[in-house]
Amino acid sequence: MSERVAKQSTDDVDFKKLALGWMIAFLFVVSFLGLFSVVPLRKIMVIDFKLTYPSGTATAHLINSFHTPQGAKLAKKQVRELGKFFSLSFLWGFFQWFYTAGDNCGFASFPSLGLKAYEYKFSGVGHGVCWVAGDEGFWRVERGVFIAIAMILGDGLYNFLKVLSRTLFGLYHQLWNKDVSSDLPVADHSSQVSSQVSYDDKRRTQLFLKDKIPSWFAIGGYVAIAAVSVATLPHIFHELKWYYILVMYIFAPALAFCNAYGSGLTDWSLASTYGKLAIFIIGAWAGTHGGVLAGLAACGVIMNIVSTASDLMQDFKTGYLTLASPRSMFVSQIIGTAMGCVISPCVFWLFYKAFDDLGLPGTQYPSPNAVVLPQHGFVGAILINLTRDLVDKKWGRFIPLPMAMAIPFYIGSYFAIDMCVGSLILFVWEKINKAKADALGPAVASGLICGDGIWTLPASILALAGVKPPICMKFLSRGANAKVDNFLGG
Repeated sequence: MSERVAKQSTDDVDFKKLALGWMIAFLFVVSFLGLFSVVPLRKIMVIDFKLTYPSGTATAHLINSFHTPQGAKLAKKQVRELGKFFSLSFLWGFFQWFYTAGDNCGFASFPSLGLKAYEYKFSGVGHGVCWVAGDEGFWRVERGVFIAIAMILGDGLYNFLKVLSRTLFGLYHQLWNKDVSSDLPVADHSSQVSSQVSYDDKRRTQLFLKDKIPSWFAIGGYVAIAAVSVATLPHIFHELKWYYILVMYIFAPALAFCNAYGSGLTDWSLASTYGKLAIFIIGAWAGTHGGVLAGLAACGVIMNIVSTASDLMQDFKTGYLTLASPRSMFVSQIIGTAMGCVISPCVFWLFYKAFDDLGLPGTQYPSPNAVVLPQHGFVGAILINLTRDLVDKKWGRFIPLPMAMAIPFYIGSYFAIDMCVGSLILFVWEKINKAKADALGPAVASGLICGDGIWTLPASILALAGVKPPICMKFLSRGANAKVDNFLGG
């Protein structure tokens, strides 16, 4: 937690001043552990258990399709559409910048549903914070009722238990059906390939097992990095004792395995939920003296381990289906992770230095969920999810997801309008030409997202250079406009 955010809460002693050096060092000592923790299990996950890993499988099919005449032609169209909408989105962001000279200026503050509705945009204290108006018992502002986080945490808790139960049941089913007298399959042993397996699968399995990564290398790498991390992290976060870290690293491989296995079944990484568990456990262990900072640091450690583990296993699945070398996939992950350890803090540091109000309520980039903990909403989110799972799929699709419901509360109601407009355009496009919409829709979406996101980089550079937009475009009611005219005229 930074000092800016900590000062918004009643207890502003648990914070650490941000510095680029320690952020990069922290990422380097924790980000590689997840990669080494699941390498010995790649054969079990991909070949023996035959987990689908939907995202990795979809990526593999997309890559394979590029190597066909039809796929090459489609890829050219997708790249062309992506470039077109990337340019449009980037230029639109540049155009909007000219009208954002002050707070609540520009097209982002356009009152689509009227000025009265804009006053109740479900972000009373800042983007994404929804307080019940007035002083009504437990729903007082000072009680810290954060509806969005309550719904997200309740929804996440339900899905965490759901995915974890499916993971344990699937793992039990896989192990129970195996011959208990045989050795557990590990990366250093070859598996017998059934005669019924197709030639393509035989070829994939042969290549996947041929270019293997020794288990001793993975285990040794994990132990070595863990030792460095245990010795280093307490110097970065003094509240995070060495024995906290040691206990986390003992249990981390099991959590990484559960997350990788669950991701293979459901395509859902629960890294953030495992991080929340670390917050509660380590925070409670540390107590009132530094418990907040110790819990947040532990959350970062666990999230880095379990998320990179599931990502690597998705990549192994992609490599298996595309006949790519698993060793090359692993080395690529190492290189990409190392680049991310430098690039991500640098990008954040650019934002942090460019915007003096970063993390403050009522600004473009608030950090509301770092200040309060929800006390309501768990039961409602769990009941809604339970109802969705129990009713027939025909009717269940009409029951909203609490996670999706919480997003407009979380980052502002404008997001719901954006999603509605985009969904409506895609719906009409599918009615007109479904094949074209399915083929080019993702490319259009990627172009719009990337263009808008990339624009924030030059916007930050302009802010660092002290260049401010020349115009502030605001929307006033008739009465407010009359008062402004009288003030300027008088």
